Amino acid sequence: QVQLVESGGGLAQAGGSLRLSCAASGNIFGINVMGWYRQAPGKQRELVAVIIRGASTNYADSVKGRFTISRDNAKNTVYLQMNSLKPEDTAVYSCYTSNGRNAYWGQGTQVTVSS
Repeated sequence: QVQLVESGGGLAQAGGSLRLSCAASGNIFGINVMGWYRQAPGKQRELVAVIIRGASTNYADSVKGRFTISRDNAKNTVYLQMNSLKPEDTAVYSCYTSNGRNAYWGQGTQVTVSS
């Protein structure tokens, strides 16, 4: 089992910044992807950003150039730096990881961007 603990959500004004953190613990051997998804009210969950094998990254088109995902392997933690926030970024953000056999999710953290 892998446990994911998220932090860093909250309220920001449009144009502002927030940084999300997600720390993994437990049976983390073999984790090859970590990332963030989000779900806004009434919408499907969507991929925000992933980092694969600690190096390759992929972003949703809607956040490219504004969000940056990074990983600290020593701390087993993945970060999502969110800049130039927009009201449409408002959602519950959930951390995700996989070891190729199983997928694990964090509890989610609310991000609210006011206009």
